[in-house]
Amino acid sequence: MLYSYYQCIEMFGTDRKLKNAIDNKQIFKIEKGIYSDTKYVPELSIISMKYPNAIFTLNSAFYYHGLTDVIPDLYFLATSKEITKIRDKRVKQKFENSKAFNLGAIKMRYNNVEIKIYNKERMLIELIRNKNKLPFDYYKEILLNYRKVINELDIQAIQEYAFALPKTSMVLETLQLEVL
Repeated sequence: MLYSYYQCIEMFGTDRKLKNAIDNKQIFKIEKGIYSDTKYVPELSIISMKYPNAIFTLNSAFYYHGLTDVIPDLYFLATSKEITKIRDKRVKQKFENSKAFNLGAIKMRYNNVEIKIYNKERMLIELIRNKNKLPFDYYKEILLNYRKVINELDIQAIQEYAFALPKTSMVLETLQLEVL
């Protein structure tokens, strides 16, 4: 299990006792401010804990939802525009200017790690909104996988997301022409 520095101070009492616990291998320092009771921790857990207000999106979300088998090189995280820039080389940050930042955000378990991620319906809208920024083959692969699961999706939610997010007319037109 992962712990923050403050949780460790609550457990051990003082910074000095925490350092002794690390030396005695009662707890392990994973990286600055993050500790664990096990030596090895999945990086996904660390990213989820380190950025609790961020939501997995784009390449990461497509992969975690099983819409592509391309493993992303970075963790793609959406944050509201008020959040400061994430200075982590493992993370690609996407600032969401919309008031609908949390629209479609869900908690999901992936490899026994609970992550905050956009649902498949919101990710379909994000796929179309970011169509020109993605490699064509990658876009087509994900789109074909969406066509296979279209009957499992909430069409009403997709339409609501399309109207709540920027590029509404382009998204609705692309949905009609390429997906439905």
